[in-house]
Amino acid sequence: MMIAGFGFSNRATEASLAEAYNSLHTRPDRVATLRAKADSPVFRAFALTQNLTVEPLDEDQIAGIATPTLSPRIHARFNTGSVAEACALVAAGAGARLIQRRCVTTDGLATVALAEMIER
Repeated sequence: MMIAGFGFSNRATEASLAEAYNSLHTRPDRVATLRAKADSPVFRAFALTQNLTVEPLDEDQIAGIATPTLSPRIHARFNTGSVAEACALVAAGAGARLIQRRCVTTDGLATVALAEMIER
């Protein structure tokens, strides 16, 4: 099972999110983002348009998650290097592996990463 993790600015648009989604090499089975972001009108509209199942995560769920990407700003705020990578890994479960590192949209307002759930 493939899980896409999203991170994005409050200034992100549906186009930003669509660009991020379209940068994925594989279509995910579901997507994950922080709960506050999942409830935003722009993300809800994007997810509805793409017919995506969304898993909202709390900030404490991604805190301390090691990611290949390390943004100092994100690390200071969330205690992880990449919201997108951390969301993908947490939602994919224990033993998950990142198969696509964080991609940043051309407007710099959204990121996405892809993790694979390990079958149990």
